[in-house]
Amino acid sequence: MRHTRYDASPGCAVEATLEVIGGKWKGVLLFHLLTGTLRFGELRRLLPGVTQRMLTQQLRELEADGVIERTVYAQVPPRVDYALTPFGRTLEPLVRLMRDWGEAYLETLPTTGPQLR
Repeated sequence: MRHTRYDASPGCAVEATLEVIGGKWKGVLLFHLLTGTLRFGELRRLLPGVTQRMLTQQLRELEADGVIERTVYAQVPPRVDYALTPFGRTLEPLVRLMRDWGEAYLETLPTTGPQLR
């Protein structure tokens, strides 16, 4: 794990959570994996803006943190599946709340002017 030791000051637990699920792609990956096991190519199609390198990096970090599991099948062509671990499933309420909050937020944005990236 790449985590540092946290002190007991307020906000530490939030910082730890954001270290695991923070970033542009991890939340979206977790949301898609809530539906079940997905192959690398399926994840790549679901996130057209992510590079292969970034997707691989984000998946490796989530795996190192015990949130997802990677299963490699010895076949040609190679097949790699990703799924949430039982520990990763504990993030489901949080991910769904983020989705709900995001939907409510998007409804408040004006229909013209600056858009989210």
